[in-house]
Amino acid sequence: MVMIKKSVLFVLILSGLALTCEAQEKWISLFNGKDLNGWFIHGKAQWSVQNGILTGEGGMGHIYTDVACTDFEAKGTFRVSENGNSGFYFRSNPPADNPDGFPRGYEAQICNSQDAYTGWLWKPGTPTGKATELLTKDGEWFVYRIKSVGGHIQFWINDKPVMTYDDAEYKSGHFAIQGHNPGMKIEARDLFYREIEKAK
Repeated sequence: MVMIKKSVLFVLILSGLALTCEAQEKWISLFNGKDLNGWFIHGKAQWSVQNGILTGEGGMGHIYTDVACTDFEAKGTFRVSENGNSGFYFRSNPPADNPDGFPRGYEAQICNSQDAYTGWLWKPGTPTGKATELLTKDGEWFVYRIKSVGGHIQFWINDKPVMTYDDAEYKSGHFAIQGHNPGMKIEARDLFYREIEKAK
């Protein structure tokens, strides 16, 4: 009888710990699916919400989250039109001398028509961390997941790891989505993040 009680107590403790961990790891939404509340815009691209989807069209520009992070995991579902070029930025900030210019930070590339394709890590204007393979196509939805802790950066596409790179130039900043060339469209939904506390 004593052994049974101890076993039950042990299970309850483990369950409590699991619930505590789950609460700490909850994903927080970046996009409410209704409007652009929680975001700010720089550049010429036009941003709107269409049928619950964050949509960018009309040329070069970026939409930034009000949220800024240092160490985190983030994910989103994206679709880019034919010959489109975009990116899911993190630890990024508008340049002080030209707020409409390219963000100063890291970019998870979204482009299926060039050598440094979707899955590559870019720094401003420069392909930096190579993706292992191209897993995406124009006009098709895919899930991007990124993790950045200290200088260690990882990307997954549709839950498959595609890029790992170490770089510590940019420490903290906003998430952002890029509109690039006129005539293209970038769409995003199911955008979430969770902060990661590094072990002391």
